[in-house]
Amino acid sequence: MSGPAPLEPGDFTKGSPMKYAQALAIAMLAAACSPPAPAPSATAPGAGHPAPPAAAADTLKSWNDGAAKRAIVDFVARVTTEGGPEFVAVPERIVVFDNDGTLWTEKPLPFELIFALDRVKALATSHPEWKTTEPFASVLKDDMRGVMASGTKGLLSIVAATHTGMTTDEFTKSVEDWIGSARHPQTDRLYTEMVYQPMLELLAYLRGNGFKTFIVSGGGVDFMRPWTERVYGIPPEQVIGSSVKTKLEVRGGIPVLMKLPELDLMDDKEGKPVGIHSRIGRRPIAAFGNSDGDLQMLQWTMAGPGARFALFVHHDDAGREFAYDRDDKLQTFSAGWDEAIARKWTIVSMRDDWNTIHP
Repeated sequence: MSGPAPLEPGDFTKGSPMKYAQALAIAMLAAACSPPAPAPSATAPGAGHPAPPAAAADTLKSWNDGAAKRAIVDFVARVTTEGGPEFVAVPERIVVFDNDGTLWTEKPLPFELIFALDRVKALATSHPEWKTTEPFASVLKDDMRGVMASGTKGLLSIVAATHTGMTTDEFTKSVEDWIGSARHPQTDRLYTEMVYQPMLELLAYLRGNGFKTFIVSGGGVDFMRPWTERVYGIPPEQVIGSSVKTKLEVRGGIPVLMKLPELDLMDDKEGKPVGIHSRIGRRPIAAFGNSDGDLQMLQWTMAGPGARFALFVHHDDAGREFAYDRDDKLQTFSAGWDEAIARKWTIVSMRDDWNTIHP
């Protein structure tokens, strides 16, 4: 089927190409098939009744005994101790996690951007004009400099061609097909094997103590939902992400939802609290992130009453993963880093706090 016409930058949103690509094409990370099973949770995803409390010693095995682990365990103990001054009822135990760089690797490029580039190649036979049309011509030649030189308009054209102009079911199928075989370019592992084992354990530990875990990501919600339950134990209704508008159409007597080239929610920076409010309806009591795109979510979480918890993941392990800091051009965390230090939020050193990175 023919794809939509190239978009002007304003058709989606105003801003830099990285801004959008990190929130709907770039930050739309994820994927792969046959994901490693997360540490077992006594509470099935979405179940309404929490199981007996999970013990940190039994669950958080990939966490070294340091300040970060102790802060997590202390917070959980304070809000789950009935009769205690900071006790939080189960329905209010809402926790939110960024995805890219917080639950899994985001280098060398966010995985959803890689998906989009691969989709261009897969669709190229139906679009012979792409051989001479930028940025598609550069994608087909594996020329990333040429892709980036196309700017906002070029990146949004790639997003439009690979994420819109199709039904939601068709898009889901394309994601599932891709994650079944796509592999990380440096490790040759399936993308779902690039998740962080300590975070899988943390998700299980929290759910075992009556928390409800949500993903709040700049990545595309329709890109994440097909696999998050298998990978993280987080069902699709507990995933918030950037999204385009959809429209109900009837094809051959069957109603379908069409993905339109119009932005619905930019779930990044200030958009994250907005998305949480509109999709969840409760302010979280804990938030986990790793970049400036997560800062407003952590700030808004910590501004609520009662016990609160905020955690920043620091990528400082070049040997087992990647090491990048304030000057990283793709995932900046300068403002968030300053705030985390000033407000004494919990900071996780991947090098020092995790004895295992990937499953």
